[in-house]
Amino acid sequence: MNYQTLATRQEGEHILLVTLNRPQVLNALNTQMGKDQIDLWTRLTAEPGSTRCVVLTGAGDRAFCAGADLKERDGMTESVWRAQHEIFERAFMALMELPLPVIAAVNGHAFGGGLEMALCCDFIYAARAARMALPEVRLGLMPGGAGTQNLPRAAGERRAKELILSAEPFDAQQGYEWGIVNRVCDNALEEALSTAGKIAANAPLSVRQAKKSIHYGLQMDLATGYRFEIEAYNQLVGTDDRKEGVRAFNEKRKPKFQGK
Repeated sequence: MNYQTLATRQEGEHILLVTLNRPQVLNALNTQMGKDQIDLWTRLTAEPGSTRCVVLTGAGDRAFCAGADLKERDGMTESVWRAQHEIFERAFMALMELPLPVIAAVNGHAFGGGLEMALCCDFIYAARAARMALPEVRLGLMPGGAGTQNLPRAAGERRAKELILSAEPFDAQQGYEWGIVNRVCDNALEEALSTAGKIAANAPLSVRQAKKSIHYGLQMDLATGYRFEIEAYNQLVGTDDRKEGVRAFNEKRKPKFQGK
């Protein structure tokens, strides 16, 4: 897969490393990056192939993503701005709806849409020096990449209001303490790839069903969410991987999952 703004590389058989690749502008999100992400996430949803886990990071060591490219936006008409944002909206939704687990390896600063992109992933590993913020209200805007939805789900309503309404940045350690960041790392990419390897070693259909159950179940009441979980669970009972997992356990060997 060749893209103008993304670099993709297979890490072993089952992990796809995706790098936001505009280091000259701190990997800022422009129209083309939005289009590239829509294509990539849609392709992986339809045909994941051997990919079982994705790691998303940024090129260079300064930034994961500095947010929307404001130079590109300078002088945009309202209609062009709205059309561009529609592309961004579709990219964020495609990432959130991706059945494969996605780990954000936040290697540097993540501001605005960059932090929102990380929050659209399943969880975040961040470099110790990384700083993050949703500063949109300082520009006469507000978060528009699901930031007002994903941040309170991670950090709680009151913390999210404080961070979004003040537009104040926070560091990786604070993000960890507030439940936004899963792990503060000396090397975020290395640790994300290590965890991706552990995920990829598990039954891929089980991983996807479990992710779906968590993602959608949190949008339901407990009883409905549990019924959704059981429906997802029952889809796995007849799979070859379930049979292989039980057989391997009883034979005291490592299972060979095929995603079937």
